[in-house]
Amino acid sequence: MPVFDFNNTSKAPAAEKPKYTLSFQNNHTADSTHPIMILEDRAGSLMHHVSGFFRNPSKGNAFVCDGDNQDYNVLVIDARFEHLLRWLGENHITVLLSCTPSSEGFAVYKIEETGVVVRGSKLSGENGFLQFMIGRLLQSDAPAAGAQDTADIEDADDMKITSIQSITDYITCAGSTLPENIRLWARRNLAVAKSSEVTPEERRHAQRALSIMLNIQWKNTHFEPINPVEAKRILDEELYGLDSVKQRIIETIIQINRTHTLPAYGILLIGPAGTGKSQLAYAVARILKMAWCPLEMSSINDPEQLTGSSRIYANAKPGLIMEAFANAESSNLLFVINELDKASSGKGNGNPADVLLTLLDNLGFTDNYIECKIPTAGIYTIATANDKSAISAPLLSRFAIIELPDYSDEEKRVIFTDFAMPRVLERIGMRRDEINISDGALDVIMKSYQQISGIRDLEQIAEHMAANALYRIETEGVSCVTYDAENTAELLSN
Repeated sequence: MPVFDFNNTSKAPAAEKPKYTLSFQNNHTADSTHPIMILEDRAGSLMHHVSGFFRNPSKGNAFVCDGDNQDYNVLVIDARFEHLLRWLGENHITVLLSCTPSSEGFAVYKIEETGVVVRGSKLSGENGFLQFMIGRLLQSDAPAAGAQDTADIEDADDMKITSIQSITDYITCAGSTLPENIRLWARRNLAVAKSSEVTPEERRHAQRALSIMLNIQWKNTHFEPINPVEAKRILDEELYGLDSVKQRIIETIIQINRTHTLPAYGILLIGPAGTGKSQLAYAVARILKMAWCPLEMSSINDPEQLTGSSRIYANAKPGLIMEAFANAESSNLLFVINELDKASSGKGNGNPADVLLTLLDNLGFTDNYIECKIPTAGIYTIATANDKSAISAPLLSRFAIIELPDYSDEEKRVIFTDFAMPRVLERIGMRRDEINISDGALDVIMKSYQQISGIRDLEQIAEHMAANALYRIETEGVSCVTYDAENTAELLSN
């Protein structure tokens, strides 16, 4: 039985008749218990699969069945799909509905395009736009009860949100599931993209900006709880040891379990080179189940690389931050800011660190090319650095600072034998029984790298030893190569 919340409903605008009820829900899938809409079917004549089209809203909200040419009124509709229903009706796009009977009527849980258009020219519905739109709406939040979108925008054409027609369709169908400022921005830019009173360059930039923004899924900021045991397993999978560091990371993000929002502070991992800071950062992205994007501050020396360039330039383009949103196609995104201690090295055109402050404050970010404030409540940041003293106090204050100690000799020994060497052997296609490393050889390795911080060099020596063993197996015809203290010292000296 459908579980529409009839206590959380409102009537459709008075201009539409007959009136239907809006249901405000946030289920991310549609099925027989969480349908897209409910149709009236007093005679019980609707079948499980039925083809037809929706009437133009000005003539009443109803579905016209191909089989009997009868009208079946829309009784209830998920508020996220109200504009899509209107668009289907205005364009008379033939669709196939999947329905199931319920006590209220027939619950529609799937709408599929058939490629047939009753009137007019080719529409977006023929090329996958409808299924794309339904998927986007299911992932959106229900609009606020009573929110109405009265803009009168045109019809459609062509799939993928790049053409003017598909952009127009998207804005029409998405309605108030888009953030209000983005919806208003999109209408203004659509007017520019269609205008004959501006230059072709201005129209091109407006259309490109619209395509970027509308291909982003503007998600809600409700985050599911994390399992601390699973989080620890993921961190252990990435790095051996550092138990206190891993616990501190989990403590920082576990507030999600109570607030269902991201922590107010990002995480700054500080430690010697090669201690696994970047690996931990990517592991946190896995724990939070978020798309992630790296920002390499060592290669960013101009704030415009982050903020984009103004559309007044012919070669204008969005900045790295906006490109990250576009590539992820999601407004929920984790930024891994590598080498934060190099973020203050601007070359006369401003300081990239100042741009990061704007991003970290979660008050919205504006790209110079897009010219619209992007909601940043779904952004989380994890930064890495070697030198804490090189980071400005304002930047440090935006992070929970976690310092990574160097590994002990015993930890390095375990990492070499249980992690680095097995990983290298798997990568180059060798078996464990083809190489034997004695305790004396391990002592030589540990002594050679005792004064070197981090574990990156350990994997390099594992690579060197495995490659040497493989060479000897292939050229000498031996089945196993053994390394003792003497030949290991000789190998390391070469």
